[in-house]
Amino acid sequence: MSKTSAPYRRPQAAELARRLAEPRRFMQVVAGPRQVGKSTLVTQVLADLKHPSRIASADEPSLRGPEWIAQQWGAARIAAREAGRAGATLALDEIQKIPGWSETVKGLWDEDTRKRVPLKVVLLGSAPLLVARGLSESLAGRFELLHLPHWSLAEMRDAFGWSAEQYIFYGGYPGAAPLVSEPRRWARYVLDSLVETSISRDVLLLTRVDKPALLRRLFELACRYSGQVLSYNKMLGQLQDVGNTTTLAHYLDLLDGAGMVTGLAKYAAGAARSRGSSPKLQVLNTALMSATSGVGLADTRRDGEAWGRLVESAVGAHLANAAASGECDLFYWRDRGVEVDFVVRVGKRLTAIEVKSGRAPQAHSGLAAFTAAFKPHRILLVGSDGIGVDEFLARPVTHWVQA
Repeated sequence: MSKTSAPYRRPQAAELARRLAEPRRFMQVVAGPRQVGKSTLVTQVLADLKHPSRIASADEPSLRGPEWIAQQWGAARIAAREAGRAGATLALDEIQKIPGWSETVKGLWDEDTRKRVPLKVVLLGSAPLLVARGLSESLAGRFELLHLPHWSLAEMRDAFGWSAEQYIFYGGYPGAAPLVSEPRRWARYVLDSLVETSISRDVLLLTRVDKPALLRRLFELACRYSGQVLSYNKMLGQLQDVGNTTTLAHYLDLLDGAGMVTGLAKYAAGAARSRGSSPKLQVLNTALMSATSGVGLADTRRDGEAWGRLVESAVGAHLANAAASGECDLFYWRDRGVEVDFVVRVGKRLTAIEVKSGRAPQAHSGLAAFTAAFKPHRILLVGSDGIGVDEFLARPVTHWVQA
């Protein structure tokens, strides 16, 4: 389905290549959800380098330990010394699967610093939250982060020739793209190879979860109610569980860290009030909604309400992936029966966004109330008589909130 025979190169490849071409040594962390092309991107960039490089994967956690990192590091050190001032690059994939990986990397990196070994290091990880824990605990001040989000409409269109309608329904998983002509096979691939693998290998295997069944049901609930605000107490009622809301909030954070679903906080002038709000559930890739629904594209398209939820979730996913990359902060807003779908904050600049997949009403009471309360720099209507959904999804979020 790809329009080119060569592997697609994500825009972030140029940024990584630029950093690795610099003469100074540094540690680069490439983090993101499963199946967004982290390994492919790094392999492509390393192949173009003018200095030696080495890449290895810790994809079998039962067979890998801290000594494996030391072995790979030792081989790369030899190559760096032989290359002279140009040095070498070592890339370690699935690094979060090594027990105590961050402490081991810290020790080796600091030793190279003392001995002035010209070795650059690239660490890749599937689950941003799990990788981030190791970074914050041991490697503070020693690395730069490159976040690889889910694929955008522009990328899926360039690589596979997709329309906006295809992207809204099938989402941004490039590995699943060749299967869309067989909907059942596509759905099984998403559920088995992406969802179950992310939960079992990126969350349950590496984090203590006392109620794994509850975590899975929470994921399904978030897909079913994406775009809706639910209190944790209402979620517990829907899940028919006697657990506490703190556990549920923690599980939602884990699913967010795995790049699957998130809970948006309500925008408020005070940070404490925002953190204590009921979350607005939001998938980070609409493929998760479609695959778990069991309903095909044609039937979903004919159901105006279901399609509207999918459209709003596609816009939300576009914004949430930008937020995960550090481009902005993302919220929703609701007060006294009126609401705004999304509030984007960049520095002190606020943008209020309303999404309408059908005919737009003459008045937007939520936008008017939010404008009166917070004086946003910009208000946007996406869909209906406003900016086309396809146009909004095809451009980076920064284009809409900073232009």
